[in-house]
Parts: sequence; C-alpha cells; structure tokens
Amino acid sequence: MMTGIGRRGFLGGLGLLAASPLLAQRTPPRIPAFPFTLGVAAGDPAADGFVIWTRLAPRPGEPLAGLDPLPYPVRYEIAEDEGFGRIAAVGEAMARPELGFSVHAEVAGLKPGRPYHYRFMAGDAVSAIGRARTLPAFDADVARVRLAVAGCQDYQSGLYTAWRHLAGEDADAVFHYGDYIYENGARETYYNWNTGQQEPTVRQHDGPMVFSLDDYRRRYTQVRLDPDLQAGHASAAFLSSFDDHEIVNNWVEDIDQHGTPAEVFRLRRQAAMQAWYEFMPVRADALPVNGVSGPYRQYRFGQLLDARMLNTRNWRTDQPCNDRYGTWCEGVNDPKAEVLGWAQEDWLVNGLKARPARWNALLQQIMMMDLDRARAETRTINTDSWAAYTAPRDRLLDRLTGVPNLVVLTGDEHQHIVGEVRKTGAAPETPAAAVEFVTTSISSGSDGPGERSEHAEWLRRNPGLAHIHDQRGYSLMTIDRNGWQAEMKVVDTVRRPGGRLSTQARFHVPPGISRVDRA
Repeated sequence: MMTGIGRRGFLGGLGLLAASPLLAQRTPPRIPAFPFTLGVAAGDPAADGFVIWTRLAPRPGEPLAGLDPLPYPVRYEIAEDEGFGRIAAVGEAMARPELGFSVHAEVAGLKPGRPYHYRFMAGDAVSAIGRARTLPAFDADVARVRLAVAGCQDYQSGLYTAWRHLAGEDADAVFHYGDYIYENGARETYYNWNTGQQEPTVRQHDGPMVFSLDDYRRRYTQVRLDPDLQAGHASAAFLSSFDDHEIVNNWVEDIDQHGTPAEVFRLRRQAAMQAWYEFMPVRADALPVNGVSGPYRQYRFGQLLDARMLNTRNWRTDQPCNDRYGTWCEGVNDPKAEVLGWAQEDWLVNGLKARPARWNALLQQIMMMDLDRARAETRTINTDSWAAYTAPRDRLLDRLTGVPNLVVLTGDEHQHIVGEVRKTGAAPETPAAAVEFVTTSISSGSDGPGERSEHAEWLRRNPGLAHIHDQRGYSLMTIDRNGWQAEMKVVDTVRRPGGRLSTQARFHVPPGISRVDRA
C-alpha cells in the first residue's frame, strides 16, 4: 500500500534507485573485507516483483562496520534459475551511511506466481543466493499456497534452530509476526515462567538495554549474524511485521510501561523503527515518519487467498488495568478504546468486503480469541491482547460479518494455541466469526515443557479453545480450495545445537464454516 508520495520520487530521494552519472564516474570507495556478512533477504512480494535486501558490513563489530562514511554502489541480479543462466533483471542501488549501508532494491517487471533467485555484488564480492516468489496475478486461479509463520526470537533464550528447519519447507512466503529483536541488556540468567526458577541464558546480548539508533543497529547486527536466521531469510520472501520488543515491552502509540514522557519516548521509537527499517526487506514506504513505521499491507494470492497484514501497535490506546497480565477491570469495556484505529480498520473491512478471496486472513500480532487466563476464580485476561479491548474487537467482528472463510494468524504468546474466535461473552454453540492459529516462538521462553500446569484449566474454561502447547518452533499453513491445513511444528530443544523437528499437531478448517478440526 503506497500512499501520498510518488514511488519514484520517494525511492530516488532515499538513493535506492540506480546511482547518478556523477557518482558512477567516481572510483567506488574501498571495501576492506567480504561485505555480505549479514546475508540477504527478500520481502513484500507483489505480482511483478519484490524487495531484495542486504547490508554491507565487512567488519560488523566496528563503527560504520569498517566502511567509509560514503555511499557504496551495490549491483544485483535476478534470475529464473539458481545458476543465473537466465537473467530476468539487473540493477544497482546505493548503500548509504545514513541508512547503515543497507540496500532495499524494489524489483519490478517480473512474471507473476513464479520463483526467482537473486544475489548482490559489491566490488569483487558476491553475496549468497536468495530465493523469492512473486505473488500470482490478482484474479489467477491458484491451486495452493504454503505460508510459514514465525517470530518471537529472543537471542538470549535459545538458538535459532527452527529457522534452519523452516528454510527447508519450500514456503511461498514467510509471515514474521514480530519481536525480531529484544531490547534487554546482556544477562547470565532468565526467569523461566514454566519452572519458576532462574536458568542460564543460552547466549548473551552484546551490550546493555538499547535506546539509541546505534544501540538498535548493534542488536540487529548481532542477531542477523546467526547463520540459521540467514538461511530462513534466503529461503523465501518475508512478510515483515513488528510487535513490541523491536522498541520496548508492551509499548503502544507513544506510551511505554515506565511512564516515559511521550516526547522522549517518541525519540526512542524513531531510533528503533529506523533500525527496524534498515534491517528488514520492506518497501520504502515503511521508512518511519515521526517514528511511525510499518504501513498495513495486502498480499493477494490470486482468487485463493487475500492476506491482510495489520499493525496493532501504532494506533492502539493504552492497555487497561495498568497493563497487568492475568487481571480484569472495567477499563476492558472502554467504548473509546482502539486497536487498529479507524483508518486501518476501514481499509481492512472495505477491502475484504469489496473483493474477498476464497480464504481471507488477518496477519497480526496479538491474540484475538477472548480467552480466560484462569489466574483467579473470576475471569482474567491478557491485557496486551484483543481481549482487553472489547469495543473495537466486537465492532471489527461485526463489520467483518459476511467475509468468507476468515482465519487469523497471530504470535506473541510463545505457545501454539488454536481455537475459534467469537464475540465477547458469546455462547460456545454460536457460530464462530473466525478461526485463529497462534504460532509459538522461535526461541523466546527457551525450552518449554509442552503441557503447562494451567493448560487443563484453560481448556476447561474456554470451550472454543482447541489446542495449546508450549515448545519452540513455527507453523506451516497449506491453503487450497478444499480447506486450510495447519501444521504446528516444534523442535525438541533450543538450548543446544541439533534440535530435532516434529509436527506436534495438525488441524483442518473446512471451507464455508469457521470450525477447527484435528487432522
């Protein structure tokens, strides 16, 4: 979704188009070592192309990553084959120091609904090869879509083994629901919510809590050096979102949990969102303006799937109940509360109702199911979820009535959770408005027990809840005309290398009814 400014003017202003003749005549500045240490990535696919990303970092731990404070020309190739015998597009972009020497090349003019391979060149160096698939044409008759879902990758809590496994899934695209980095400083232990004990971290952050642009850049660099994460990025185009930890835990709008003055918090938000933009394979309209980044987007897979990626942080009102997890208060029913904001909500509803696909998906960050968290005899909720915002939640579900085969894809909870979405307080025998698949974390929470002590009570109190499981992993969605298949993947450990992958549960959603069945 591009709005407001001409695409070529925007890209040219950022120096993301080909170098000017003046720059092209200069001798390119020196590159002291192999510059593609952070890998490659693609994202934001369209029917005619996608974004390809890299970042020059020959010496990642040094100021300016070992480069001079000058723009560097970076060439790229797009090919129909992995051997680059059939070149489909070539180009050049500038890696500018103002953007941390990142490159976001928006490639267009490709064929719809097919895979491509890409690579970058700088000086004599050639990057690793990445793979991305263009979206099908808007009205194409698509037989199948495979969408992987992953996120919540606390570097200190565990290894990124799940990314290595996900890279082998041959997904058409990967929805990253957020929490790509965590803001916390280095620590030797963490509190394990499953055991109630302090346990050793698996590895440590390089430095204290992050606040400045340089802080956030160092944190992303440390994470991006992970080879398993690089393999995941190189395997498919990402649909990149963000949640809270890209800035700080549970922020919304210009509010954090610490009472920071809004004008001060906005400075931190601007720094964090610039770093997020610099490290994500996203289009130029995601560059933050006044600290606000991440436009909501549509990814249309022909007539089969309309996937709408939402932003549940930038325009949300403050969490009720002093943002205390496992509580409930009258603020939950605030009629003035917002999650998406009216502009985003109207875009979502009007778009899905105008030309719905056979399947329609909401790609977002916080749980939409109205779950009782069983923390007391009376009802308790997660105040950082849709359950704490009954007015905008129920309004949205009402407005989406009539949109066929609605599925919600979510993260945040560090568990696989599957169930049916109904309006607040609706009886379990009433028809559901949607089915929700909450995907567990890549590493956050470290190794989980599978079943927690509270799971049985959750299932008892929430008849629409079909499944809950605490281990690390990801999910794989396979969508066709006959149904929506969900495979909830887990690895047996993220605390040491070699974690083994398994499919912990499978589910099927039949067309025409919002019901989830075990497969």
